[in-house]
Amino acid sequence: MDATRIIAVRHGETAWNADTRIQGQLDIGLNDKGRWQAERVGAALAEEDLQHIYASDLQRAHSTAQAIAARAQHPSARSVKLHRGLRERKFGTFEGQTYADIEARWPEEARRWRQRDPHFAPGDGETPTQMMERVRNAVHGIAARHVGEHIVLVAHGGVLDMLYRLATGQGVQAPRTWELGNAAINRMLWCEGELTLVGWGDVRHLDQTSLDEGSA
Repeated sequence: MDATRIIAVRHGETAWNADTRIQGQLDIGLNDKGRWQAERVGAALAEEDLQHIYASDLQRAHSTAQAIAARAQHPSARSVKLHRGLRERKFGTFEGQTYADIEARWPEEARRWRQRDPHFAPGDGETPTQMMERVRNAVHGIAARHVGEHIVLVAHGGVLDMLYRLATGQGVQAPRTWELGNAAINRMLWCEGELTLVGWGDVRHLDQTSLDEGSA
């Protein structure tokens, strides 16, 4: 079977994760804990036969990917390739707001967001349906270039959520029952245009619980 092996990693923690503040596509860096998490996931993957590392171009994902690349064995994996298709969901007017802020300022919009309305986007934002299509196109495009190889994708909570849904055949409105921990290791296979889940939410390399945000 000609397949692409994929390790998907959510970026390390940021101060806005800790504050439950929506980052979306704002370019927020890692906090101290996030940098530690990035180093830990880099160490955990140091012995893996990784050949390419891709990351969102937002610095919290790029910095996490660089920590993995720094320990990679293959020269081709020591340089991170940036891909805008791996960016977090664009949250428009929600960006920079806490969950409590959103509930207070936009109760109807907050309700549609909580209910995972597939056609809802905050002002100047992106709908779940649009984001799933973007993530689908990004992962299929990347994986198709690396059949038979082992790659890493470093992205965001919303992207990891969509990857899980794509790999398990669940739509954007299905309730989320899986974790999206910072710096967790998640494994998938891509074969002939289809994603399959191999393992999810491995945090054994972290000695304390990572924050679990739906989208950050």
